[in-house]
Amino acid sequence: MSIAATYVSQVTIVETGEGVFLGTDNTITTNGMNRSEGLTGATAVPVTKYSSFQKALAAGVGTIDLTSLPDFNGAAGAVTFLGLKVQMIKVRSKSDNANPITITKGASNGYGLGAAGATFTIPLEPDCEATIYLDDKAPDVAAGAKTFDLSGTGSQVLEVTLVAG
Repeated sequence: MSIAATYVSQVTIVETGEGVFLGTDNTITTNGMNRSEGLTGATAVPVTKYSSFQKALAAGVGTIDLTSLPDFNGAAGAVTFLGLKVQMIKVRSKSDNANPITITKGASNGYGLGAAGATFTIPLEPDCEATIYLDDKAPDVAAGAKTFDLSGTGSQVLEVTLVAG
């Protein structure tokens, strides 16, 4: 099986000016940070596996193990990123969650973001999301570097898409 993934990050702002001397094109567009990448197993930033799923917290906590992820049919543990780098992450806190969900490097066998495996905190209020493109700079997933911890309250749900190569 081969996959292709598209990463798009975009914030475009159009400001319309007013004034006698502005003429017919009176807009300024700000979009210099927009980025789009098409990735496959053969690109410089390779992508060869993915997993997309919902993770429900139990009593306000949860763990995502990058060596035991569900496949596209939802079969638990069918996908492993062992030996691969996480290239893209998209997470979204469901709109009906009562409180924020926080994502961090796992306390046990934690997977850090960036080449140094740095710690991180991603707090997501209900109906908020984060998308991260790691540009082949994340560490390899390994037995000692494979988990994200989730914390919140109750049985909140985090929607997750992970891409590795």
